[in-house]
Amino acid sequence: MKILTCIKQVPAKDSRYKVNDEATGILEEDLVFETNESDLYALEEALRLKEKFGGEVIVLSLGPDRVAKALLNALAMGADKAIHLKDKIFECGDAWTTAQVIAASIQDEKLDLILTGVQSEDMAYAQTGTILAQVLGWSSATIVVEININDEASQITLKRELESNVFERIELELPVVLTIQAGINQIRYATLRGVMQAKKKEYKVMTSAQLGLAPEVLGEKGARVKHHQLLLPKKKKKIIMLEGAPEETARALMVKLTKETRVL
Repeated sequence: MKILTCIKQVPAKDSRYKVNDEATGILEEDLVFETNESDLYALEEALRLKEKFGGEVIVLSLGPDRVAKALLNALAMGADKAIHLKDKIFECGDAWTTAQVIAASIQDEKLDLILTGVQSEDMAYAQTGTILAQVLGWSSATIVVEININDEASQITLKRELESNVFERIELELPVVLTIQAGINQIRYATLRGVMQAKKKEYKVMTSAQLGLAPEVLGEKGARVKHHQLLLPKKKKKIIMLEGAPEETARALMVKLTKETRVL
């Protein structure tokens, strides 16, 4: 099987965000970046399928030079080849343009399966995988928590997580695009041997010029979605002291919880 895994580098969970002067984005100077968590689960699932069926795992990411760290880590974990889509215009891409860029970069690859994380931890669009499937003309499934492929590697049975602890099982014909839910497996660590081997593996860098993408495909500044204003939530603290007899304060508390805050 030939599997593509798309990963994204996102700010670490404990990052302190600062909005830029135009209020259209986040300043990256003081941020520490890491690989998106659900993307790591997708990569691990791809590596397990390769170990079972053989083949090749390609890892792909968009972004500036710092993205190389995420790609090299993926190679150290066991991926066979990396594709780095590096162009200034890619850094501002939304889900639609990102899917277009990925589709253009893999048109010469004969893939059986594409795995992505269910959503990124920064923008949380949860759309790139499904749009990519539409662009390629493939079937797709989201929020996948279990993958089973028949011995001929032609048909795939999936378990999807829906709302209220409800699950769905479906069957699809390959090739497909799947978005993987966090927790589907146990992510492996990169070994020292894997780190050394990663330096010898193929690492391909591609720009918009090499992909031959027309300006109308990328849209203005690489995105069709425009951010007019970005605001950080204001922290509000309010303490109300309830005094009096226990029965009176309990009654007053219930009124506030049910009618004012509506948490009950």
